[in-house]
Amino acid sequence: MAKVEIAPLRGWDDFYPGSDRFAKPDTRDLAKWNNRVVSNLLYYQTNYLVVAIIVFMLVGLMNPVSMVTGAVVVSSVFIGSVWAGENKAIIKNFKKENPTLFVFLVMVVSYFLMSLFGGVMVFLLGIKLPLLLIFAHASLRLRNMKNKLENKMESAGLKKSPMGIILEALGQQEENLSKIQDILESKLKDDFSR
Repeated sequence: MAKVEIAPLRGWDDFYPGSDRFAKPDTRDLAKWNNRVVSNLLYYQTNYLVVAIIVFMLVGLMNPVSMVTGAVVVSSVFIGSVWAGENKAIIKNFKKENPTLFVFLVMVVSYFLMSLFGGVMVFLLGIKLPLLLIFAHASLRLRNMKNKLENKMESAGLKKSPMGIILEALGQQEENLSKIQDILESKLKDDFSR
C-alpha cells in the first residue's frame, strides 16, 4: 500500500486560469460530470482545503460557538457513516449501490442534527459554503492531462492522498478507475492516430 502524500498546492494560474478552462458540465451525462468532479477534487485538494479554511475562519470569527458545534456534529456524522458503511452489511451495500445518495443522506442527517442544536445559518455558511464553492469549481473546471495523470496514479494505488481516502470512504473513487482509464486510453489513441 502506498503511503499517504499531501498533494501540492497548485498555482493560482492553474487553479483559476480564466474562462477558457471553465465550462458548464453536461448534466445529461452524470457519469462524465461525476468523473470531472472527482478528478478535480483529487487534483486541487490542497487548494480546496485552503479555500475551506479561509471561509471557515471568516465565518468562525463571527460566531465561534456555533461553528465549533457544527464542526463536531458534521465530523461525528461523517465518522459514524464511514464506520456504519464498513461494519453494517446493509449500509455497506447501500453505499456501494448508491454512492451519491449516500453522501446526500450524510449531509441531510448532519443538517437535521445541527438544527436540533441551533445555529443552522452559521453551519450553512461555515461548512456548506466552502463545500458549495469547492463543488462549483470542481464541476466547472475542465481537466488537463496532468490532472488526469495524477488521478490515474491515485486510482491505481501508486499514491494515496487525504482526498483519495475520503472519496474512497464515501464510495466515490472505485467506480471511477475504469472511467479514467477509458478516457486516458481514448486520448492516447486520438493522439497517436493524428
